[in-house]
Amino acid sequence: MRPIVVALALALALAGPALAHLTPPVVLVSDRDAVASLLSGSRRFFVREVRLADKEKAAIKQASGWTPEEDFYRFYIGRDDQARTVGSLVFVGDATIHGSVRVATAFGPDGKVRGASVVELTEETYPWVKPLIDEQFTQDWVGNDSQSRFVLSDRLARARTNSMTQFYGDVVANLVRRAALLYDYGMRPSGSAQLAR
Repeated sequence: MRPIVVALALALALAGPALAHLTPPVVLVSDRDAVASLLSGSRRFFVREVRLADKEKAAIKQASGWTPEEDFYRFYIGRDDQARTVGSLVFVGDATIHGSVRVATAFGPDGKVRGASVVELTEETYPWVKPLIDEQFTQDWVGNDSQSRFVLSDRLARARTNSMTQFYGDVVANLVRRAALLYDYGMRPSGSAQLAR
């Protein structure tokens, strides 16, 4: 009898992760469309892969509590007809208990947020984030930089009454701030915007 109990306990322990309720991803905006819309005015696009040094990762962790884990981050740079930089964009994502969330954030040449868009989440999280998307909540962060507070504004008070909407709004806000930190440390020379402060 004891081997059966042990076998059942082992089977249940191994089945736990398989029973997680992750739902399929929902792509709200393709990467191509996000780059085109958030870097509007660009006629040519380039890709720059940014690899952060340990010193830069440590500085980001000290500033935000988050440590970048990717080997590199891909920034899409848009230029106009005169080869002037219109802006740069990076995709940042995070895994939550209900699945991953992915955000595109664009910056002007001054390093300030030009726009942001939730590009992917899961079927389960979509109803919680949709009220915020309908209110174009990321527009509240246009003009912010990595030193700004990324929070849901007071105008979203009605949508924030749902605790899961508030939670996922905070997740997106943190992703936009992470993107801003990546811009400061990856796109500016030696993270000069941060190191000088």
